[in-house]
This record gives sequence, structure tokens and C-alpha cells, in this order.
Amino acid sequence: MDGQTSSDEAGGRRPLLSERIRDSLIDAIATGQLAPGSNLDEQQLATQYGASRTPVREALRQLQTSALVEIVGRRTLVARLTPVRIMEMFEAMAEIESVCVRLATYRMTPLERSALLRIHEATDVAVAAGDVDGYDRLNREFHEALYKATHNTFLEEQALSVRARLSAFRRVQLRQQGRLPRSRGEHDEVLQAINEGDGETAARRMRAHMLSAAGALENYLKDR
Repeated sequence: MDGQTSSDEAGGRRPLLSERIRDSLIDAIATGQLAPGSNLDEQQLATQYGASRTPVREALRQLQTSALVEIVGRRTLVARLTPVRIMEMFEAMAEIESVCVRLATYRMTPLERSALLRIHEATDVAVAAGDVDGYDRLNREFHEALYKATHNTFLEEQALSVRARLSAFRRVQLRQQGRLPRSRGEHDEVLQAINEGDGETAARRMRAHMLSAAGALENYLKDR
């Protein structure tokens, strides 16, 4: 089955082979190892990752959904995104996320609040281990749980759409030295405001969290 099955590992789902290939390509694209316009050949990638073309094709499909690659004729190319464009996307995402967390603070159910807290608590293990991949998955779950807790499906759809386009860069910024504990600490401050029922403070803290992530990405790429 081309390594596409998954199972529980250390309390979480083991990533599919296509997801591992996708994440590896995300890192290469975001750090410039794969330059804009680079051709991504399915067979070459399959050989590189010791896989069949099926998980490679799925990984590329996910990257296309995130607008990180584009199809030109029969070729799959790394899309062209400038640093200015990326920072504009982070700025927009910061505003969207702040709206989401403000609404979620007032609308989430007790069960949703408990689920959010469980996700946050689980990140402690990933931070202690310096596990970027594990933290990245939990971080995504944390933010997506907040989108869902708005109980506004249109807003949730928009947040997910922009997040998908930024996924590569949100992932890579976690590799900056010391970023994992800082990110978790910022989540902790957002949760504190949520638990106090203070949507405005939660929104300000979420906006600051997203802009902090943008700064971490900028610094990480400068150090490469």
C-alpha cells in the first residue's frame, strides 16, 4: 500500500509516507533548497524517497492545494513566492486568526475548550523533545480547533484556506532556535485569556503570536 497506512505511535498518529514526503519538500521549498521554478519530477522524487509514485503524487497534490507548486503543461514546478508576499500572507493570517479566537472565546462549548486544552498539554512533550514535526501537527490541530469553535463555517473555511497556503512557512519558522517553547508560551497566554472569557485580549495575543511566527521565519531564513 506504498506506506500509506498509519497507526498510533507515542500517543499520536504516525504520518503517512505522502505526508513525510510533503513535509520534506515543504522544508526544501521554504528554505530555498528548491528554488522557484524548479521542476519536481515524480519518478525522480520516488527514487529519492525510496517510494512508489503514488505517495509522491499525493504529496505534490497537497503542495498544489497550498499553492506551493504549480502545473505548467505536463511539468510540476515550485511556485514563485517573494518574501514580501509571504509576509503579507502572515499579516492577513494574523488578522483572520485574531477574529477567530475572539469569536471562539465567546462561542466554544465546554467540550471544545477541554479538547483545546488537551492539544495544548500534548505539545509539552514535543517541545521537551525538540520534535518539530510532532509540534507542527499539534499546532495545526490547536489552531484548527479554534477555527471550528467560532461556529461560523464561512470564517472557518477562509481561515483553513489561508492557512493551507502558509503551511510551509508556518512549519519552517518552528525550526528557529528556541521557537518551540516560545510558540507554546504564546499559546498558553492565548488560552489564559480564553479561560478568562476575554475575547479582546485573546485576539490581541493571537495577532502577536502570528506576527511573532513571521519574525521567527524571517530570522531563520536570514541565518541559512
